[in-house]
Amino acid sequence: MTAHLHTLRPQPGSRRPRNRKGRGIAAGQGASCGFGMRGQKSRSGRPTRPGFEGGQMPLYRRIPKLKHFTVANPKVFTVVNVGDLSPLPDGSEVTLASLRAAGIVGKNSAPLKVLGDGEVKVKLHCKAHGFSKTAREKILAAGGACDLLPGRSKWVRPGKTSGDQP
Repeated sequence: MTAHLHTLRPQPGSRRPRNRKGRGIAAGQGASCGFGMRGQKSRSGRPTRPGFEGGQMPLYRRIPKLKHFTVANPKVFTVVNVGDLSPLPDGSEVTLASLRAAGIVGKNSAPLKVLGDGEVKVKLHCKAHGFSKTAREKILAAGGACDLLPGRSKWVRPGKTSGDQP
């Protein structure tokens, strides 16, 4: 096999020589080194930091000050106050299914959280994904029990289509 000038290639794995910018016109990247004539992008120490917008207030500093930015993945709960549990019979077990059957909560797939508004006089065994501090105190003071159900690492807003919907 004969080698011709138009078929010559470097050996596989060989390294090309370093591009010597600013070393004259014969170097291929002479004078302005391919950065153009003038402007911020042609100066030494050239690259601006990520997120720099030319002196304008950058997006990462504008966003927290603006109103109406919602949480991307909020934790959504089915909320029940302690006062809503008063009509239940003494010694009953409170779960999301039992509250749905009693008509206290509607059709909701979010985890149950018990809040402390109102008074409870009956002894209840509550099983929920969350309790407020006052709700736990009021239930225990009435002689009841609070069992914290294991939560999930990621809550999904009801209505969203996802494979891990509760």
